[in-house]
Amino acid sequence: MRSQGLTWAETRDRIDVEITSGRLAPDTRLPSEPELCVLYGTRRHSLRKALAALVAEGKLRVEHGRGTFVERAPLLNYVIGSRTRFRENLMSQGLTASGETLAEMKTQASARVAAALQIEVDAPVFARSWRGFANDLPISMGWGYHDAERFPDLQERRRTIGSITEIYRTYGITDYRRLRTTVFTRIASESEAGMLMLRAGQSVLVVQKIDAELGGRPIGFSEAVWAGDRVQFTFETDQPTVMTTKRDSDV
Repeated sequence: MRSQGLTWAETRDRIDVEITSGRLAPDTRLPSEPELCVLYGTRRHSLRKALAALVAEGKLRVEHGRGTFVERAPLLNYVIGSRTRFRENLMSQGLTASGETLAEMKTQASARVAAALQIEVDAPVFARSWRGFANDLPISMGWGYHDAERFPDLQERRRTIGSITEIYRTYGITDYRRLRTTVFTRIASESEAGMLMLRAGQSVLVVQKIDAELGGRPIGFSEAVWAGDRVQFTFETDQPTVMTTKRDSDV
């Protein structure tokens, strides 16, 4: 008996995985219908139904006379104010926030990190590299720094608590605010493009931030790169200091 091939739902799911994983990048034009039928092992009527479903879901778009293209990921509106929280930002838009630690270490503060945290150059700091996700799609990655003398067992608490806001509470910091935010753009490095599922040559938004206790004492400094085609930043009017420029990275 001749195989009927994948059903339309199976075909839709296969293409959806290709889009979500980044193998089909935003603005990629799909091959012709005969080529797609061979590629996914499905019949034309099943393929057309699968494509129509993905168009309805906002994952594909049809440009008449040109073909079918992968739609860009929905733009995340990330609000930066005096109290900026990653999880709350995403949850308020119906997105699931998650993250992973890429590396962590105890090191010495560089001049830039020391200035941000108002500590001595070469003072001990905890450094952590992470990657953040919205609905399992990578949107940011970067490094964060904390004064190791102010937070002596931060790494251990992070493993059991996770949320930096909750960790701060265990040190008696019940509230904190964004003291300064600096934003600029540059081209993603090869490793950044791979980790964020970007095309070579795409731009990233670099965000340097300092968080502080309500009395003004800095408690955390970080620099992160964000996928420029997936996020826009909205600065609330109570933001104390915002500096925006375009220059090469000074990391």
